[in-house]
Amino acid sequence: MGLDDPNKDSILKYEKKPTLVTIPRKSFVIAIINGQSHEIVFDIRLKSIVSDNVHKGYGFPILTVEEQILATQLPLKYPPFIASVHKRGLNLSELVCAGFTMGWFGEEKSSSRILTVDCFLKESTANFFVRPISGITMVADIDLMKIVEYHDREVEVVPTAENTDYRVSKQSPPFGPKQHSLASHQPQGPGFQINGHSVSWANWKFHIGFDVRAGIIISLASIYDLEKKKSRRVLYKGYISELYVPYQDPTEEFYFKTFFDAGEYGFGRSTVSLIPHHDCPPYAQFIDTYIHSSDGTPSLLKNAICVFEQYGNIMWRHTEAIIPNELIEESRTEVNLIVRTVVTVGNYDNVVDWEFKTSGSIKPAIALSGILEIKATHIKHKDEIKEDLHGKLVSENSIGIYHDHFYMYYLDFDIDGVHNSFEKTSLKTARISDGSSKRKSYWTTETQTAKTESDAKITIGYAPAELVVVNPNKKTAVGNEVGYRLIPA
Repeated sequence: MGLDDPNKDSILKYEKKPTLVTIPRKSFVIAIINGQSHEIVFDIRLKSIVSDNVHKGYGFPILTVEEQILATQLPLKYPPFIASVHKRGLNLSELVCAGFTMGWFGEEKSSSRILTVDCFLKESTANFFVRPISGITMVADIDLMKIVEYHDREVEVVPTAENTDYRVSKQSPPFGPKQHSLASHQPQGPGFQINGHSVSWANWKFHIGFDVRAGIIISLASIYDLEKKKSRRVLYKGYISELYVPYQDPTEEFYFKTFFDAGEYGFGRSTVSLIPHHDCPPYAQFIDTYIHSSDGTPSLLKNAICVFEQYGNIMWRHTEAIIPNELIEESRTEVNLIVRTVVTVGNYDNVVDWEFKTSGSIKPAIALSGILEIKATHIKHKDEIKEDLHGKLVSENSIGIYHDHFYMYYLDFDIDGVHNSFEKTSLKTARISDGSSKRKSYWTTETQTAKTESDAKITIGYAPAELVVVNPNKKTAVGNEVGYRLIPA
């Protein structure tokens, strides 16, 4: 459930003349009714349904928290699994289970919403992800809410709990190096203002939104031009559209772990409360939001987003020592504005930042934290390895499976207006063969403008290139097109 975004033209007209444009407030709801996925648009003011379409293609709605909780409780009441636990000499009350989406591998379209359910041993540690109960495959149908497939293939050792608990209260010596504290104070108060969901800071203005699938959304970002004495639009809307996490183990208990964290679990639904003084500095300001349960009941999520200024970096500097009898040293301190949220999907925590700079740059950034998911093995030392483990032996009886995290951003640029183009400028070697220079070669540039979306497909890192979004109708003082570079991290 979320807001049904009005079309872009209406938003831009409303921004210019809000009294002349009426935008209907609508919500978009995905509901499962009699096993069918309905996409419903609801007019909030009129309290009426505008449209109700049944989704007939591939894919299913985002998992609800309630569904996941119910599915993970199924094994604890399932006699074959209980027997498998007793066979391994484990205590059923010390187990915790988690549901994992199954992926799609070219099968015929299925009407069943299924999860695999893996269980872990939490005895003596909160870090249960490193203590999997391996050798068992359970598949649950979450519409029927029952286990529909079960295999106990082999008994594998459960990795030890020793030295795995990450809680500060459970740590024991030797501790890390002692660090001195830092006191932060802004005597004039914060340099930014938050009015509802609109933020003003330095030369920037933008809006912060929130969506059950995308999580934090930055929109209507514009920067004030001191020379032209007007605000200039940069970004209409930006958010993480998907996070793809494919594990590289083709075996029975891992092949299906090819997760789409936003589409399957929801980045908004997986957003967690930030911890003041730890996730954000003492002078940060926090924004609350609401998430909803499976029946639509709203639930307040405190401290979902924090906003703060960051100090300490160098924005620009130069030392000039060539002028006789004169030494010039100039440096500018950089102050940036950070908008931060944390999304926890299973064992991984994604620290999502949007960093605004007074230079006009916007830097989306990701810091990945959390816990490594482990596959159990009988191997205790590298010398025992006789075949491909599809990962690294990270400790005794524990394999960290190879995997990737691919973050995909939706970025709708409006550089000085809506008419923008995407350009790729490549380096091209030029040869000198006529003896006009002692050089034999040099490089120059060659620019291509994408005509279609297919033209804009880029393989990052394959060859040096500059990627730019430009407004071909707006020029700088020297005649260059106004634009923003996309700089891959």
